[in-house]
Amino acid sequence: MTLVTYPKKRIEIIVEAPALSRVLKALDGTGVLGYTVVPALAGRGLGGQWTRDDSFNNASHMVSVVCIVDESLAEKAVSAVYAVVSAQIGILSVSDVSVMRKEHF
Repeated sequence: MTLVTYPKKRIEIIVEAPALSRVLKALDGTGVLGYTVVPALAGRGLGGQWTRDDSFNNASHMVSVVCIVDESLAEKAVSAVYAVVSAQIGILSVSDVSVMRKEHF
């Protein structure tokens, strides 16, 4: 059996939970077919270490959004999300990935 893969772009957004709905709206507006959202439990960045347990409310919780898109859609999706993330605490990354079922993305 020969393994056949297809090149795609993986976009990962880590942002404060209150901005999540705006990030998802931005992705939906660009035609992204799907994404996964998971809580970010702890981390370390320019401001030092943090944990979800250190916060008293949802405003300081962080979430991670991951989506895989066709390369033709990546720039549009990243631009739309960056417009939201640039005004928030958060990061945005894009990487090359290979997938086996290209029709899902």
